[in-house]
Amino acid sequence: MPQIDLSQYKNTLSRKNQLLRLLWTIIWSLFARPLPRNLWSGWKRFLLRAFGAKIHPTANIYSSARIYAPWNLEMHEYSCLASEVDCYNVAPVIVGAHATVSQKAYLCTSSHDITDKTNPLITAPIIIEDQAWIAADAFIGMGVTIGQGAVVGARAAVFKDVEPWTVVGGNPAKFIKNRIINS
Repeated sequence: MPQIDLSQYKNTLSRKNQLLRLLWTIIWSLFARPLPRNLWSGWKRFLLRAFGAKIHPTANIYSSARIYAPWNLEMHEYSCLASEVDCYNVAPVIVGAHATVSQKAYLCTSSHDITDKTNPLITAPIIIEDQAWIAADAFIGMGVTIGQGAVVGARAAVFKDVEPWTVVGGNPAKFIKNRIINS
């Protein structure tokens, strides 16, 4: 087998970042995950803010949600990260007002550059605009913006921006219909 020069494969995240993530994981695991899902919301918001998150006082984060880097999380009024959401926010994730990310959805802000032999980490933010809904078990890839009022169907895989007030679904996600709100 050929010898591989491992020195070119470096973790681009700083040691400080790694230590903060370790501390965050321990704190959330001990002081938030054991709590009932819809109780102690203020306490969970406090913990997130203590690690740099920008969280509106009415935002709701379920105890079983996994947040990689709270300093890269911004949640507006009445936004929600539901049970078992995996928010892999190496880059920023912004969840707009009245937007919901449903159970087991995966928000992934990073990947690897497959055109480079060292596969370096690449990142781009995810923006979920006001009144959008990410349904159960959906995947949202890096650099994606989910437009205002858009709906991403259950189990959809989204790799491109979703237009406002549309419904998408499938893998890869495709336009299904326009979303019309009856009043």
